[in-house]
Amino acid sequence: MKPFLDFVQSHWLLVTVAILLPITVLSLYPADSLPSVPGTDKTHHFIAYGVLAFPIALARPERWLLLIVGLLMYSGIIELIQPYVNRYGEWLDLGANGLGLIGGVLIAAVARSIVQKEQSL
Repeated sequence: MKPFLDFVQSHWLLVTVAILLPITVLSLYPADSLPSVPGTDKTHHFIAYGVLAFPIALARPERWLLLIVGLLMYSGIIELIQPYVNRYGEWLDLGANGLGLIGGVLIAAVARSIVQKEQSL
């Protein structure tokens, strides 16, 4: 686990952008062209934004709140744009995104704590 976390910490910005780009494309892609995937829409939002928050919270624990607020605002802008690209902007999606961001931060905190405990042994 440590090599993965080290990679994410040292390349957090690249990893974040690599996650943000497909989220943006999939969020703005016309709905009539989307493939069917297992799970619910809200689950997809939760997981995507949790994964997005993870590298930020892992590498920049002192600034995670500012960055997460920025990502939540970005998410809100996407929801506002979606009706113009044959999608449906939903406030519940924004809520799932926010919960996902919080989940990603919490998982990063747990991972950081585990690695710190292992290093102190």
